[in-house]
Amino acid sequence: MAKEQVELKRVLGFRELMAQAVGNIIGAGVMTLLGSAIALTGRSLPLSFLVATFIVVGYALPYVLICSTARVKGGTYTMIGMLAGTKLTGVQCIMNILGNLGLGMYGLSLASYFMSFFGFGNQKVIALIAVTIFYLLNVFGIDKMAKAQNAIVLMLSIALGLFAAFGIVHVQPGYMDHDFMTGGWLGLLQAGALMTNAVAGASMITALSGEAKNPTRDIPMVIITATLAVAALYSVIAVVAADVLPVDQVAGENLSVVAKIILPKPLYVFFMVCGAMFAIISTLNGQFATASRPPLQACRDGWFPEWMGYVHPKFRTPVVLLTMFYLISVFTILSGLKIRTIANLTIICSGITILITCVAVLRLPKVCPTGWKNSRFRCSKPVLILIAVYATGAELFNIYLNASQLSPKMFIGNLLMIAGAVIFALTRHKYTHITPSYEENMGEEEQAGKQ
Repeated sequence: MAKEQVELKRVLGFRELMAQAVGNIIGAGVMTLLGSAIALTGRSLPLSFLVATFIVVGYALPYVLICSTARVKGGTYTMIGMLAGTKLTGVQCIMNILGNLGLGMYGLSLASYFMSFFGFGNQKVIALIAVTIFYLLNVFGIDKMAKAQNAIVLMLSIALGLFAAFGIVHVQPGYMDHDFMTGGWLGLLQAGALMTNAVAGASMITALSGEAKNPTRDIPMVIITATLAVAALYSVIAVVAADVLPVDQVAGENLSVVAKIILPKPLYVFFMVCGAMFAIISTLNGQFATASRPPLQACRDGWFPEWMGYVHPKFRTPVVLLTMFYLISVFTILSGLKIRTIANLTIICSGITILITCVAVLRLPKVCPTGWKNSRFRCSKPVLILIAVYATGAELFNIYLNASQLSPKMFIGNLLMIAGAVIFALTRHKYTHITPSYEENMGEEEQAGKQ
């Protein structure tokens, strides 16, 4: 290389990573999807979270094993490169960009909530202001973004906790006697599949491995803890959402319907601002960071022009990539482009990259023998095979459920996206100069010496 690369700041500890993971999990979905799930399964909604958690934990386990073994600077991009071959990294970097084209959607969703609650404003203007604020926050440093995320997630957690605490005392006696599993076992499974969208997201913090102080210790624990903690909170919220009012009054509705009944007016305002709006804000803030790190490594490996991977020497952030995602968000907000169409076009694509990781984890002990030896999650080969089978099955089931909801045109569109990514990888690979972008876990003593 002609000049020395500017490295990212390694400043994220357990608390910052936890806030990032919780913020990624808790999005607008918890406000809107619960009503749809109630329509599918009635008052057995809490059981649907058990189904969702079983699926999400399944395909998150390979990430736990890999991240306990090595620091993966490019997140999933690096994982696929180290375990499944360098050509597939070209597929992943395209999928990553396509999967994050909908950042502007969060700005529009936030603006919609703001206008419906406060009764004034212009949706596009509010969306642009929100996206600009969190773009700049991410540009000025991962440490500043993390401090903001800590505060946002704290207020968000308090708001959801208040909903659960005030609501649980309003649950109707004998609520399981009526309208329980209204859709049968199929309805319960469908509701569980829908709820995976509300429970998933913790594994996205693997993209921040390069900025973590001790990634092999903290990231695996954060993925597990955040997923289970949020799922437990959601289960209590689900009891309140489904069992305070009659099912026909909450089916298809968002949480604000129940919140109006159970919360005093000041707390209702707090819930709508710090619950509904902060749920979107936390995802918007966090996704700017996680979206830009895998393509940063792809730029350094030659998949994209080197200048795109420029890291600001003072802020130590990939400012060009962040600006690229920001401008795409601005375009989608101003153009009125249907973001949901973009999201649907990549829904299978995103699942494919996860699926590759679930299968390739079997090679982890061979590729990273030292890191595997020092991993606190090291297991026997039969157990590793069992985990890979469980993870692969869970992700295949998830892909099937997502694909079954697509129209034929959207399904074909996904296949074309995958084909395009494969063609890009095959044609561009000869121009790349891919080097390992992971650091094996060398044990606690050596890690302590590097602090």
